[in-house]
Amino acid sequence: MKITFIEPSDQELDDGIEYYEDINPGLGAAFYEEVMYFISLIEMYPFSWTKVGKRTRRCLLKRFPHFILYIPENEELNITAIGHQHRDPEYFADRIY
Repeated sequence: MKITFIEPSDQELDDGIEYYEDINPGLGAAFYEEVMYFISLIEMYPFSWTKVGKRTRRCLLKRFPHFILYIPENEELNITAIGHQHRDPEYFADRIY
């Protein structure tokens, strides 16, 4: 399955890594590993998580208060957001299809 980070989801991942790394060295790497772990689960079971739009689904991370918004299409997985759960939902509204 081809994975594509749709702008600005790649920047959100980088920002999250940087934020957690500033809090505690090594925590940024742990955040990245958890995001990638859940992306690998999404690859295997793309329709297992909650629908939040007609085509968009949301996967909640376990250790960090973040989620992954994604759209599974054919053999592609489009990551539309990596967001903090306490952020204003309107920030992500235009990325839910």
